Amino acid sequence: MLSNRVVTALGPAIWGTTYFVTTEHLPPDRPLLAALLRSLPAGLLLLAVTRRLPVGIWWWRSLLLGALNMAAFLPLLYVAAYRLPGGVAATVGAVQPLVVAGFAALFLGQRSTARVALAGVAGVAGVSLLVLRANAALDWLGVAAALGGAVVMALGTVLGKRWTPPAPVLATTGWQLAAGGVLLLPVTLAVEGLPPRVTGENVAGYAYLALVGAVLAYALWFRGIRLLPATEVTFLTLLSPVVAAAVGWLALDQELTAAQLVGAAVVLAALVAAQTGGRGGGADHRVRGGRRGGSAPAATG
Repeated sequence: MLSNRVVTALGPAIWGTTYFVTTEHLPPDRPLLAALLRSLPAGLLLLAVTRRLPVGIWWWRSLLLGALNMAAFLPLLYVAAYRLPGGVAATVGAVQPLVVAGFAALFLGQRSTARVALAGVAGVAGVSLLVLRANAALDWLGVAAALGGAVVMALGTVLGKRWTPPAPVLATTGWQLAAGGVLLLPVTLAVEGLPPRVTGENVAGYAYLALVGAVLAYALWFRGIRLLPATEVTFLTLLSPVVAAAVGWLALDQELTAAQLVGAAVVLAALVAAQTGGRGGGADHRVRGGRRGGSAPAATG
């Protein structure tokens, strides 16, 4: 249903604010800490509210999904944001719908169509027009992080679709966030440690990313994964760079050129083209069970 797509789209739209919050309100060069404080407090809060723990096989499934969607994806997202101009990170991350189509064929038996492939290519082209700059410098570690983030989130999306959750979406969201946070905790303390000083502005930024960017956005996202085909839901992540560019224009006085507006239109057209509006969410599921003033990254998570 259209309403399910609109509700799910709110998650990636919220993620589009991640770049602004990270560059303007968080301590610099702390990707692991940002990932940890985004996932672990949010997960513990949802566990306390829902009072549900995994049962049986869902202990290791939650651990694996949390590792992919949180413990791996979030640090890679922040590493890419810190090491790359935002436009490069966004353009590399925009390949995620194409990667999801590949994983969906492998794990869900869902055939990719020419329309999906063309929409995926158009999405990458539109994002590049929207945020990529001719003078963008390439840092290959940053490029690898952006590509790796797209791959792990794509795999997490498809596995989350393949496995039928045994509990309400808030509970299973809490399982993944908490699992990812637990995995990140020792790595963060060993590699980065704690910052020497945390301001009230930093605390507010972390609170926003945990409560809005994680609890709310991920609950909407995982709900959408349950209800919509995987290849349709993943195209909604293309909204993140659109929102990020809009936030940069409104809050950071970044210029929006005619080419960027064309890019935004191409992204939205690709997103709409990828929505089949056909069999609904259960079809493929039943088969198998930081720089200030720069252009914004994909921020899909």
